[in-house]
Amino acid sequence: MTDLAVIGLGYVGLPLARESAAVGLHVAGYDVNHRVVAGLNAGRSHVDDVSDADVRAMLAAGFTATDEPSVLGTAQVVVICVPTPLHADGSPDLAPVRRATGTLAPYVGRGMLVVLESTTYPGTTDEVVCPILEQATGLTAGPDFHLAFSPERIDPGNKGFGLRNTPKVVGGLTPGCAQAAAAFYGKICDSVVVAKGTREAEMAKLLENTYRNVNIALVNELVMVAHDLDVDLWDAIACAATKPFGFQSFHPGPGVGGHCIPVDPNYLIHQARTVGSAVRLVELAQEINRGMPAYVVRRAAEVLCGIGKPLKGATVLLAGVTYKADVSDLRETPARPIVRGLRAESADLVYHDPYVDRFTVDGEPVCRAANIVQAAAAADLTILLQTHTAYDLDAIVAAAPLTLDARGYTRSGAELL
Repeated sequence: MTDLAVIGLGYVGLPLARESAAVGLHVAGYDVNHRVVAGLNAGRSHVDDVSDADVRAMLAAGFTATDEPSVLGTAQVVVICVPTPLHADGSPDLAPVRRATGTLAPYVGRGMLVVLESTTYPGTTDEVVCPILEQATGLTAGPDFHLAFSPERIDPGNKGFGLRNTPKVVGGLTPGCAQAAAAFYGKICDSVVVAKGTREAEMAKLLENTYRNVNIALVNELVMVAHDLDVDLWDAIACAATKPFGFQSFHPGPGVGGHCIPVDPNYLIHQARTVGSAVRLVELAQEINRGMPAYVVRRAAEVLCGIGKPLKGATVLLAGVTYKADVSDLRETPARPIVRGLRAESADLVYHDPYVDRFTVDGEPVCRAANIVQAAAAADLTILLQTHTAYDLDAIVAAAPLTLDARGYTRSGAELL
C-alpha cells in the first residue's frame, strides 16, 4: 500500500513528494512525461528546489516515479499537482485538471483522500473535480471518500520558507474531508490552517497572488510617473518602508513572471465575469504589468537616444532572463516580450544568464554571451533584468557604456526605469 501518490511531478508535486518521503511516508509519483519519470528514477532532478541528492534520498526511502496510472489505486492519499494555464484569450484552461481527475477516477476507493493543489478559481473542486470522481465511481464525496483543496505555496528559490515551515491551508468538501486533509498535511507541515470550505481555500490562493499583482502594478505605474518627475522611486520606497505600520514594500520591475502572479488573477477575473461581476482593479493591474516590457523597450530607446544612437542596429545585452533571481525558471518571464519589442525595433540582441544555456523566443534563439562583463563592455546598452547573486553588478555597470537597471539594484552609474 502507498501512503501518498502525487499526480504531476513539477515545481509543486516534486517538493511535496520529497517532504513526504522524508517523514517516512511511502510515496509514488505519477507523471505523463516519460523523460521526467526516467530522470527521477535515475536520480536526476528537473526542479530547481530539489537537488539530485534529494532525489537519490527519496529513492532510497522507497519513492518511485511512474507513467503507469494504476499506481494511483494503491494510494491512501492522492494529491493532484498539475499546471493550470490560460487559453490564448486569457481564460482558465482546466484541461490538465480534468485529465488528471479522469485518470484518477477509476482508482478512487472508499476512504481515499483526494486533494487538489493546482491553483484555480473558487468552485473548481466541487463543480469540476467532484462530479468527475463521483460519476466514474458511483461513490459520494464525503461519506465514501474525502475530497479537499489545498493551495500550493511553493516559492522557487526561497531559502527561508519551504513546504514544511509555510502554514498549509486546507479546505474540505465536508468537515470530515477537512479533518482528513488536515491530518495528512499535519505529518509534513508544521502548521495547518483549516478554511471554511474548498471555495474559501481556492479564493485564499487567488487573494495571495492577486494582492502581490496589484501592489506590483502600483509601483510599476508609479515608476513611470517618478521618471517623468525626476524622482528616484526606489529611494522613496525605502523611505516609506521605515514606517513601522501600514506599509509593505513592493518594487518596480520589467514585468511579472512565473506561473502564479501573471496567471492567477485571470482565474479571479474569469470567475467574477461568470456571475456578472467584475474586479476592475485586478483587471487594471494586469494591464499595467503586461505593459512593463514595452516600457522597458521605450526606456532603452530613450537611454540610447541620450548619446545620439538609435535602438535600430544597437547591440543590447539582456542580463538575466529568468523570471526570478537564482532560479532557471523561464515561465512567463518578461524577458520574452522584451526580446520581441527589441527585435521589432531591429536591435541586435545578446543575453547572459548563468542558469539558462539556451534562450529562444518564438522559436528563434537569442545569442548567448559567455562572459557577462565582457559582453557588457562590447554592448551599446546593457539591460539588467535579473539580479542573480552570481552577478558582480558593480563590475557590469563599470564595464558597460550604458546600463538600464530594471530592478533598481545599482545605485550609481546606471539609468533606472
